[in-house]
Amino acid sequence: MHHMSAFLKGSNNSKLQVSEFILLGFPGIHSWQHWLSLPLAILYVSAIGANTLIIVTICQDPALQQPMYYFLGILSVVDIGLATTIMPKILAIFWFDAKIISLPECFAQIYAIHCFLGMESGTFLCMAFDRYIAICHPLRYTSIVTNGLILKATVFMVLRNGLFVIPVPVLAAQRNYCSRNEIEHCLCSNLGVTSLACDDRRPNSICQLILAWLGMGSDLGLIILSYTLILRSVLKLNSAEAASKALSTCSSHLILILFFYTVVVVVSVTHLAEPKAPLIPVLLNVLHNIIPPSLNPMVYALRTKELRTGFQKVFRLSLEKKTRHQ
Repeated sequence: MHHMSAFLKGSNNSKLQVSEFILLGFPGIHSWQHWLSLPLAILYVSAIGANTLIIVTICQDPALQQPMYYFLGILSVVDIGLATTIMPKILAIFWFDAKIISLPECFAQIYAIHCFLGMESGTFLCMAFDRYIAICHPLRYTSIVTNGLILKATVFMVLRNGLFVIPVPVLAAQRNYCSRNEIEHCLCSNLGVTSLACDDRRPNSICQLILAWLGMGSDLGLIILSYTLILRSVLKLNSAEAASKALSTCSSHLILILFFYTVVVVVSVTHLAEPKAPLIPVLLNVLHNIIPPSLNPMVYALRTKELRTGFQKVFRLSLEKKTRHQ
């Protein structure tokens, strides 16, 4: 935070500097946008609840202490982080009219959103790699995908995204904000904030695009490669039962991955095409940060038998404890 305020002071070259931003919410529907807060709040609460349930279940059920579920647990942690970075502030804007956000807070939010999106993308890649080894090299699976590897992959993802996205908020803080300070958005998006700058924001847009395509683009490329190899290997299997089991695990991954990356592309294209902020990209941007966290647990919990039985065990344990106390 201190770095950012230092940057701000440094860029204040004898011009008037804006000290805070005002988040106006959804453009064009200010009069009735508070009605959107209810479905958004429900999505947020369900995302937190469902992801917490998945984490608790994986921790408590020894049958789920396998790499595939560890990655699921990591995905749940990232989802909770992503949803919490944006939703409390959005609900505060709608319910308490808390539209003002300081510049360091705004840049911190830009940083956190980029960081969590990158981690989500990285987790999808780890899950694809895990399924690739499990299906294409089943005999070597336990020797390759060890707890050590999971730990290394997690540390690598945290470092990669933690350091990789630093240029985005730092470059945003370098811009000179001299007059306008109203953001037609309910969260601090890099392009929304830098469009208020009085100087040229092209470096920011270019930097964000390069980072997004380097990070998420390489993840997506490797994910597509993994699933292509999985498909090739599954099609060689002689038994239809083995093939359908392998595909059912992968299809739930693919549903989420397709949703995640199509929205990334749509958001970046609409942002680049429209310098002004129409409603659709802003709404998409918010939904993109709140729908995956609430969708991921549902897709996995509904499609994975072991997780469903894990949930039942957890509920049975908590019910037994209650009856014992009574």
